Amino acid sequence: MLRTTTHLRALTPQDLPELHRLLDLDPLVNLFVRNRVDATKLQARWLGGQVWGYFEDGALVSACHAGANLVPVEATPAALELFAEQVLADNIRPSSIVGPRDTVLPLWKLLEPRWGPARSPRLAQPFMVLDRDSRIQPDPRVRPVLIDEFETIYPACVAMFTEEVGVDPEATSRAGYRARVAQLISQGWSFAIIEDGEVIFKTEVGAATSQACQLQGVYVHPDLRGQGIAGPAIAGVVHLVRQSIAPIVTLYVNDHNTVARRAYERVGFEHTTTFASILL
Repeated sequence: MLRTTTHLRALTPQDLPELHRLLDLDPLVNLFVRNRVDATKLQARWLGGQVWGYFEDGALVSACHAGANLVPVEATPAALELFAEQVLADNIRPSSIVGPRDTVLPLWKLLEPRWGPARSPRLAQPFMVLDRDSRIQPDPRVRPVLIDEFETIYPACVAMFTEEVGVDPEATSRAGYRARVAQLISQGWSFAIIEDGEVIFKTEVGAATSQACQLQGVYVHPDLRGQGIAGPAIAGVVHLVRQSIAPIVTLYVNDHNTVARRAYERVGFEHTTTFASILL
């Protein structure tokens, strides 16, 4: 009886065609990694980490982005075992493990005995998709943020990150976070309602491919929450990004955040699968 031969190694630019094929098995779920791969072409100096490939009989079966975030891609149980071994051998300590729940939780089970309890385990996050303009009227005030509005939008970005992640981004890497916010604005990926110098609403596209994009950092000014601002504002963002960035819009949200989930459902987003995030 023939045995399957397996191995794991860091992928290189020569592996791009096979990696693209793997990512295209689920282009929406794999959007973050495809965005990173497209932006860096797997050049180490730009990637800020590695993408590992798990091979069976010479064919790429699974992959894992190993950088600031650990993100498994189409990962089989056998691949997860080797990914965990490689993470521990290389002494990698990402800020999070993110991806489909059915791969993130088994990977975390392998790593937790060595790493200890997670700072914030988010074990069920509906992954939601909208492939058309919203059925509700978009808020016409939503627009791309201008680069000269950086200092106006930046405090809202810090507030949202701190509220959502539980860590002040300025305490860990102020320069890096400011650069990231400026980059999103310059790309045309930052959207907001700004009135009289006050940020009423904001969100960003955190990753995009030619097929789809992913929203992140949805924020409504604390004094204005509960007034029905989010739904029409998100509908406005969906309309704009489908015109200028990608035809399908995705996001994922904590399952306990029922207010946000209801707002996304009103806009027209549908729960298609479930993610998990282990914040470390």
